[in-house]
Formats: sequence, structure tokens, C-alpha cells
Amino acid sequence: MRSLSTGLSKMRAAAEQPVGIFDSGVGGLSAAYQLERILPAESYVYFGDTARLPYGTRTVEAIRKYSLQDAHFLMSKAVKAILVACGTASSNALGLLSERLDVPVVGVIEGAVDRAYAIAQAGGGKVAILGTAATIKSGAFERALREKDKALRILPRACPMFVPLVENGYTAPDDRVAELIAREYLSDIAAERPDAVILGCTHYPLLSGVIGNILQDSVLVNSSIEAVLRIRDVLHACGLCAPPCAGGADARRMFYVSDDIDGFTENAHRFLGRNIRAELVDIDRY
Repeated sequence: MRSLSTGLSKMRAAAEQPVGIFDSGVGGLSAAYQLERILPAESYVYFGDTARLPYGTRTVEAIRKYSLQDAHFLMSKAVKAILVACGTASSNALGLLSERLDVPVVGVIEGAVDRAYAIAQAGGGKVAILGTAATIKSGAFERALREKDKALRILPRACPMFVPLVENGYTAPDDRVAELIAREYLSDIAAERPDAVILGCTHYPLLSGVIGNILQDSVLVNSSIEAVLRIRDVLHACGLCAPPCAGGADARRMFYVSDDIDGFTENAHRFLGRNIRAELVDIDRY
């Protein structure tokens, strides 16, 4: 009887541990926002690797090294699962993280692909993928779509300027700078009228207004939302869902960065709609 009681206590303790979230900067806060909305009882620890952003222009070796360090830092905070809220890291390092860590690891690819495929099936069979240069070069989204249907018409497009636009606050739907850059990337894709457009970087949902104005005939797939729905299912399957609490009032949300606390917290307000406090981490220790 004591062993059963001890086992139940350990399960409850594990369920009360936070979810870990990491990204190269503030973009992953779009996933944190969705986690708060969809799973309000869950606590989380967020790490933004602001000293080494953007990951999208780095080599595969660097991306994997950084992702492992980010994950090891989160593991030091006793997280029960990790959400890789970065399209570049999900595309290039998810398999490595899953092999090296003893907690569930969820990226932004599978959920977004499932959603986009369902939309394309009901439409004309066309899917566009927007991502960083490293994400598009990896072919991870494209391979996942091809596994579902080799006949899909897939339109991948690297949009390297989108991350700096978001990081510097050029996100309003009528922003002239953002519109000019987006049209340069997307005009030919708009002519193809894809059924679904995967926003394959967690920064990109903040540009949904700009992108949507150009791709008016397409459904934008928010990879942050789909990733949170996926981690919800994983937590449920593993018996790791946090005990219900009143509107998340008891949930703890902690934020860490590797550089530029002021810039991060200023940007964070645009993602989360509130002020936050962040702490500095020497990520090279991990």
C-alpha cells in the first residue's frame, strides 16, 4: 500500500513540474502565449537564446549545439517536457534532443503538418511553407508532408528578413516596411493560391496580418498553436498534465535569456500582452 501511495505521490509531483520552452529569441513566446491560453494550469520555464540569435542563419552543427545547451539548461530547472518553440531547431535538432533527453520533446513540425495536410486534402492539394533559411534548407516540413501524400504541390520559401522584422517591432498589418519585404517573398506564392500556408517559425504569427493581406486565398497555419495542441496530447498520454487550478492563477511562468534582458522584456509585451521579468543565464555553462 505504501509503494502505491509513493508512486502516486511521485506522479503528482512530476505533473506539477513546469514545461520547458526554448527559442533563439522572443519568437517562441508565441508558443508560450498559446500554452497559457490552451493549458492555463501549466507552469513553464522559457529560455530565449538572445545572445546567439538568429538560429536561422547558422550551420546545422551550431544549431544542434545551441539546442542541446538550451535543453540542458531547461532540464536543470526540472522540466517535465520540452517544447522546441523554434522552427529552425525543430527542423535540425529535434531527433538529437529526443535521443539525448529523458523527457518528452515536441517541436513545431508535426502538428503544423497535420493541420496543413487536412486543409490541403479538402482543397486543391497545395501547401506553402514559410521559414528561416535553415528550416527550408533542412526540408523537414516538406519531408513530413511528402510522407502523407507524394502528390502534394509544396511551395517552400525562405523568409530570412521576417525574424528581424518581428524582433524590431515591424509587425502591424499596415506597416509599409513589413509589407514591402513580405511582397518580395510572397507575390509569386500568392499567384499559386495555396490552400494552406505553414508559418514555420514561431516569430511569424506576429506577421499574420501582413502575410494574410498578401495570401488572402490561403489558410495560415500557426505552428505555435499546433505545437501546443501536440504537447497537450503528449502530457495527457504520459499522465503529466498539471492539476487543474483556477484560471492558471497558481501556474508559475519563468523567463531566462542569454543576453539583452531589456530588449527581450520590451518585445515580450507584444507577444504576451503584459510585462514580465527575465533573468540572465550564462548558456555556455550548459
